[in-house]
Amino acid sequence: MPPIQTEPARTPPPRSDRTHRRRRTPATAAAGPLPRGLRAAASRAWPALLAYAAVRCLGVAAVALRADGDDPSLGTMLAGAYDAVFYTHIAEYGYAAPMTGSCTVQGPLCKYAFFPLYPALIRGGSTLLPLPAAQVAWGVAVVAALLAAWGVYAVVERVADRRTAVVATVLWGIAPHAMVESMAYTEPVFTALCAWSLYAALGHRWVTAGVLASLAGLTRPSGSAVVAAVVLAALWALFTSRRRSASGEDRGRPDRTGPLLTAVAVAPLGWFAWFGWVGHRAGDWRGYFEVQERWGSTFDGGSFTLHRVADVFLKLPLNLNTAVGAATVVAAVVTFAVCMQQRQPVVLLVYAGMLLLIAVGGAGYFHSKARFLLPAFPLLVPAARALAAARPATMHALLGTAVGLSTAYGVYLMLVWPHSP
Repeated sequence: MPPIQTEPARTPPPRSDRTHRRRRTPATAAAGPLPRGLRAAASRAWPALLAYAAVRCLGVAAVALRADGDDPSLGTMLAGAYDAVFYTHIAEYGYAAPMTGSCTVQGPLCKYAFFPLYPALIRGGSTLLPLPAAQVAWGVAVVAALLAAWGVYAVVERVADRRTAVVATVLWGIAPHAMVESMAYTEPVFTALCAWSLYAALGHRWVTAGVLASLAGLTRPSGSAVVAAVVLAALWALFTSRRRSASGEDRGRPDRTGPLLTAVAVAPLGWFAWFGWVGHRAGDWRGYFEVQERWGSTFDGGSFTLHRVADVFLKLPLNLNTAVGAATVVAAVVTFAVCMQQRQPVVLLVYAGMLLLIAVGGAGYFHSKARFLLPAFPLLVPAARALAAARPATMHALLGTAVGLSTAYGVYLMLVWPHSP
């Protein structure tokens, strides 16, 4: 794994200068033009992206080395299995075309459970490149995973520091079910859109935050998490701005009412548009929920999840994926409480809390709960802070052990576990 920091040693400036720089840098980054900010973020993020690429390549290589003649090919496992089959079929034939053998139980609207942005990207890529749709789907996911890792780094650096951001990026690359980040699934695209939307919101670029949140709402049903985060953050900023204007505190500052109201109006558009379209196709405003019920996915407030977590302690035998899923859910709940105690920005807390509520409150697919929590990267910040504060030898030893465990678990998910990761 690349070193965490590569800056050359230099004589530290006086304390007053260091303090001045710490206070000036975030403000400059927030006020500067977006392209300049992105260039600066890219120049600082390369160690994190290199480390992320290394751990993900290690995970894929381990699967390739452990596979034997009885297993599907590596290309099939990464780009042509489980949900990837539906996305490529939608990209090639659309939603209305029948899908023989795969929708026998869910009915004619079964493909409408899959949101449209990822298939649209696959279709666009297939139009431009002379490649099969499955290969394009995998390529889109890989590029999106790198953009997502960059977004994770950018957000965490903004709310913590560079070292913590690098560690958080690596942790995202080795989280439970991180193997999905190297597959033709929506998690990479979704996390990239959410991370950069949150980054824009933290920098008060409200129109950008709203547009990206709207696109995230066209990617997964849990897009409601980033929509809620951006809308609530924009409304709170609008409220505080009006209050300061009334008291004269904002005198001389530019009026942000327009961008804030634009974010509030634009952010929910994608999510509501898809629900409305599926309702129209089904002839019932509850159409999307009915499609999900046919897939065995409902919302019961957490009763199903609680019973499955209890089963880990009360029932035997137990498979590895159930144990990891239960541990991930419990750890996510505890970590969210720590995030609140550490006073993360409200926009991150709302986003992570909504994702946690959706994952824990949903009934069905317990084996995928850890995957559903992959986009909730703000939950990694407390662990990243602790590791970044440790001695380098301790940090590298712990991260190295975690990388090994994650790689082994990825092999288990791909070659042993018989269901979708």
